Amino acid sequence: MSHNGIDIDQYILLIVYPSIAFFVIGYITKKKNIKKSITYIIQSIICFIFSTTYYIFVPHGGAQGLSLILGLFGILLLILARKEKIKPEEENENENKQKNSSSSSSSSG
Repeated sequence: MSHNGIDIDQYILLIVYPSIAFFVIGYITKKKNIKKSITYIIQSIICFIFSTTYYIFVPHGGAQGLSLILGLFGILLLILARKEKIKPEEENENENKQKNSSSSSSSSG
């Protein structure tokens, strides 16, 4: 039976580390009220760092699949950041509509 250089428990840890970093960045940027586009850019940078690190330093190509997925996810986050940078007002408009509808329903009742 072939062995790719890492055990399943190590592979699970390789999955958990970027997840923790990803959610910590999301939590910190939400608490600091940082724009979503900047949050997405920071998270994509983290994905690219983990992707290249796994590709270079994990022996015998043991995490090449995970490296590929993290790289693709980083690209997706850059696309989301660009979309959020182009049209950030949609979320604000939805919040304003909800506030207006709740204030008009409470004042009429």
